[in-house]
Amino acid sequence: MKTVIGVFNSEDQAQRAIGALRQAGFKDNEISLVARKGEGGGGEQGETLTASEDIGGGVTTGGVLGGLAGLAAGAGALVIPGIGPLIAAGPLAGLLSGAAAGGIAGGLIDWGIPEDRGRYYEEQVKQGQILAAIRAGDDKVDRCAQILRDAGARDVEIH
Repeated sequence: MKTVIGVFNSEDQAQRAIGALRQAGFKDNEISLVARKGEGGGGEQGETLTASEDIGGGVTTGGVLGGLAGLAAGAGALVIPGIGPLIAAGPLAGLLSGAAAGGIAGGLIDWGIPEDRGRYYEEQVKQGQILAAIRAGDDKVDRCAQILRDAGARDVEIH
């Protein structure tokens, strides 16, 4: 398995990418999103989210994960020292909650992302960007990367 990773400037871009990934046959347990709480498309600062809220119904901070019902598994809010409150969904959410001290970069290392690139992506989330990380087999990584780029992702890499 490889990890395809990219950064979105907006919630709309991220939602477009998730829809296209699903149409291409990617499963929700392969797709992860991470964003700062209150970021990603006009969310109110200070809005709160608990893991029990209905993410599929769009009740998220800024709606970052709204409409992404399948990603609700393992989704929720967490606080990472030095970054602050985050909302995360998908398999990466579990890694982040288990490695809070290592931050986003620490969680990404477990997925084969080099530490320096993990720190770069962590910084992007700190600045309010939305991080997408998709686990894919060798036969699907190029298609996945193209879908992310087509939806507006930047800094798309395969690891």
